Amino acid sequence: MHVLESAPGRKSRTLNLRPPQGDDAIGIRDIAEATEVLDLNSTYAYLLLATDFSATSIVAECDGDLQGFITGYHPPPRPDVLFVWQVAVAPSAQGTGLASAMIDDLVQRVRSDRGGRPITVEATVSPGNAASRAFFGAFARRHGVPLIERPHFDSELLAADGAHEDEPILRIGPIGV
Repeated sequence: MHVLESAPGRKSRTLNLRPPQGDDAIGIRDIAEATEVLDLNSTYAYLLLATDFSATSIVAECDGDLQGFITGYHPPPRPDVLFVWQVAVAPSAQGTGLASAMIDDLVQRVRSDRGGRPITVEATVSPGNAASRAFFGAFARRHGVPLIERPHFDSELLAADGAHEDEPILRIGPIGV
């Protein structure tokens, strides 16, 4: 259990970081939608992530309510990589350090599941997504590891959904060397 930072004059709340389960899928989707910045996936996709990829994903529950999530997976040819698909925090919990607590806890859990072996975190982040870039940069600095950016998905591959920026890949780590 963790304690969630609160605004001055408000009571601290108990935070439970845990792997997601099937009945979290709708709450995960609702949080993704509430961010108004994430590409919204179907409830079915979030259900698969919450069940089949629960070992590489995390939810944050505060006083019984979902407040955030990270979805991720191990790319099949690279089991030493945790690819972070989406990170979201409910508007009411933004600015509390929740996203940082979730990623740190998730990486620790994934490393533990791998017998303590090092892992590298990857994510695609568009150049215009300053908040995500700051989040992953701070994560790399906290762990004292490099963050390397390389081209990955160009906007033409993503254009079917409308105008979309390139999605270069950020490679952070290895963590735990």
